[in-house]
Amino acid sequence: MDIQSLVRELKTPNDSKIVMLVADGLGGLPLQTGGPTELEAADTPNLDALARKGVSGSMYPIARGITPGSGPGHLGLFGYDPVKHLIGRGALEATGVGFKLGANDVAIRCNFCTLDAQGNITDRRAGRIPTEQSAPLAVKLREIKIPGVEVFVEPVKEHRFVVVFRGAGLGGNVADTDPQRTGVPPFEPVAGDQESKKTVEVAGKFITAARKLLADQPKANALTMRGFSARPDISTYQEVYGLKAAAIAVYPMYKGLAQLVGMEVVGAASTLAEEIDVLEEAWNDYDFFFVHFKYTDSRGEDGDFDAKVKMIEQFDSVVPRVIELNPTVLLVTGDHSTPAKLSSHSWHPVPTLLVAEDSRRDRCESFGETEALKGALGHFDAVELMPLALAHAGRLGKFGA
Repeated sequence: MDIQSLVRELKTPNDSKIVMLVADGLGGLPLQTGGPTELEAADTPNLDALARKGVSGSMYPIARGITPGSGPGHLGLFGYDPVKHLIGRGALEATGVGFKLGANDVAIRCNFCTLDAQGNITDRRAGRIPTEQSAPLAVKLREIKIPGVEVFVEPVKEHRFVVVFRGAGLGGNVADTDPQRTGVPPFEPVAGDQESKKTVEVAGKFITAARKLLADQPKANALTMRGFSARPDISTYQEVYGLKAAAIAVYPMYKGLAQLVGMEVVGAASTLAEEIDVLEEAWNDYDFFFVHFKYTDSRGEDGDFDAKVKMIEQFDSVVPRVIELNPTVLLVTGDHSTPAKLSSHSWHPVPTLLVAEDSRRDRCESFGETEALKGALGHFDAVELMPLALAHAGRLGKFGA
């Protein structure tokens, strides 16, 4: 019996409230040996106070040594084994912008990128082109017609957009075309099985047509494709945990993932402060709240240590407003580590904090990677976080006689 099946049997309803604050890519590394990580360098009086009140630990999003993408990282936080429940980034993005995926759909998360005259990538995100410039370009790609397949294109945010192919015989097992580095051309789409060969043909035609339409653009003159996927079949938060769950996020991908596990996306916040406004307004209507902050991850991916420090300090600044709501359980964590030193996601465990009336205390004096290593939660896998939250919220019964 897996842990979710066990939780289904033991779940117990009550009126307790759980808040999960997620700073995307929270974990980091020191720039020099013996120096602080981004979290340790940041001025975080509110998180440090919580660390002295609650219990800390080091969480592995997937397993030791495995670097997670954002989708698997969040699935683990939500208590779903990310190895068992495979959800592609395309499905997440499409759902997040409100696209209803059908049985014959394959969704792809796309990035605008910049190619030089030789066809090599000079910027994987087209200079993080602002949404007001990228959205019209995504809409322009709706002009592309491919015989025998319906093509849908939806703007997302900044350099991101979604493409959905609809038609019979399309499979979602296709490799990404983003090489994850500059100085080389985008990869060609490659099918991972026989059922996905038609998808590769369609994707190739779309890419060729898109490059012609974008040829005169100074930055967004090409695209890469990631996360080919169909709609997954997955149990909801209500079914597994007995929770009426709300998701508060700015970026569509995280809204999409939350919706796929049965959370209701609430509010239309565009800043972290506005997200806490939504949390306050929705407080009486839900049992569980997932609140997502993106920019810790973005600055880590940019390799900007100081900017990530500032984003962590911004994250810390809203903590008092959350505490004022008096949640039964407050979780603070990230979906993975994104050290500025590496400019990418990494396999390092994520510092995690749990605060509840009935939690045992440890000797952690601040919230950071080094302190978390000695925390009472120890080293644990992300799928264990939700059962811990439910137990401290009085929502899990006893197992056995």
